[in-house]
Amino acid sequence: MSKVGIIMGSTSDLPVMEKAVEILESFDIDVEVDIVSAHRTPEKLFDYAKNAHTRGIQTIIAGAGGAAHLPGMVASLSPLPVIGVPVKSRNSIDGWDSVLSILQMPGGVPVATVALDGALNAGILAAQIIGSNDLSVLEKIISYKEGLKQKVIDGAKQIKK
Repeated sequence: MSKVGIIMGSTSDLPVMEKAVEILESFDIDVEVDIVSAHRTPEKLFDYAKNAHTRGIQTIIAGAGGAAHLPGMVASLSPLPVIGVPVKSRNSIDGWDSVLSILQMPGGVPVATVALDGALNAGILAAQIIGSNDLSVLEKIISYKEGLKQKVIDGAKQIKK
């Protein structure tokens, strides 16, 4: 059974991260959602990152705002692909601190980084990673992308005169 771990630094990140949950569930991918703070619960972070793969997690999406250390720390400890979602938080510098904290990882510790508040794309990317080895998920992604294409075609028809 495919599983994506979705973690975030605090409950204030949940409204953004719910978009990843929703898209993954629409692809029939099981998700595990938790709060894991890099700064307030470092022991939990270490345990989560080191053991996620033993619970069947295949990809981790980590959302964080401000200094945004969560995705990078998880990537440093886990053998799984990590997708970072920079979250514009109330203590953020227009979100740039989060974007750069997640994006600028040292060699050997990759974190795939999506746009600020880009949890939807993080969910799609996680599904694509899983779909590379799971035909049923791959077919759902193909269908989803066809739907996006059709939406553009239908929109163009509506504005043509």
